[in-house]
Amino acid sequence: MAQTARGAQAPKASQAWKCSGLRWAAGGPELKWDGGRGSPLPRGKRVAFEVAEGGGRTCVGARGNACPVRTAVPERSTGARCEECARLDRAHSVAADKIADDPRPYHVYLAWFGPGLLKVGITAEERGSARLLEQGAVCFSWLGLGPLMAARRSEELLRAALRVPDRIPYGEKRAVRSALPGSAEERAAEIAELHGRALALREWPESLHREPYRPVDHVDVFGLAGLPAAVGEVSGLVAGGVVSGEVVAVAGPDLHLATGRGVVVLDTRLMTGWELIPAGSSGGDRGDRGETGGFTVPVREFRREAPGVQEGLF
Repeated sequence: MAQTARGAQAPKASQAWKCSGLRWAAGGPELKWDGGRGSPLPRGKRVAFEVAEGGGRTCVGARGNACPVRTAVPERSTGARCEECARLDRAHSVAADKIADDPRPYHVYLAWFGPGLLKVGITAEERGSARLLEQGAVCFSWLGLGPLMAARRSEELLRAALRVPDRIPYGEKRAVRSALPGSAEERAAEIAELHGRALALREWPESLHREPYRPVDHVDVFGLAGLPAAVGEVSGLVAGGVVSGEVVAVAGPDLHLATGRGVVVLDTRLMTGWELIPAGSSGGDRGDRGETGGFTVPVREFRREAPGVQEGLF
């Protein structure tokens, strides 16, 4: 469990908590728990929890409703939903392109995650920049504002005319976070160029209001300045496994934790569906043992190429 910051309620040692994911609140990132409680995640905070034995990982349900059969889900799934609940959740998602009558205005945005990693997306105007924080966008700019269907058409236009994707794999985002350009102007340069090209397209939907280029940078919000390169990422939790480390950065759903083996990235979506207890409460303080600093869950180590070693002929 994330040790509780000032003002948050601490769990009892014997109590198992279920994580409902990481949320970006006005005061910063928080781990949310079933029942509505939250644990803020400021940099420097110690995170330490153990996966309860015996229960296994179960489906988190859909649209605020529990899974009726509590189906077991894979340890490495970031969705933590069974096939039926995933289908139900997707059916009510704007991203699934199955909702055409939403009357709310939508923003079209351009987001940058690192050199060459740009995407186009849409989000309801009322959500502000929450969607960009959830995705781990290093910087972004609004591109347009208007009805949902016009926003969707602009997405497709940019994919077809400018070859701008609407998805970037999280693995690619994580790989570049410790080696970003030093200034906000450098980080936003690719967005600036793409923004101008997008607004110049003749096929731009008439009902979509063009937004001026105003870049927003999240490096300080995420804590990415001077971020040490991660040595690996958690590939999945396991019953009895322990996670223990100090928060050095939070970007999107990812916690960058300083551990005994170096910085390890934990995608908090892997925590959902498990019952979690304070580290050491099941017998012995395993959070402080061993060279790995309490990390006893599987970690996929990032490959480090030796200087001057060439992989192949080309």
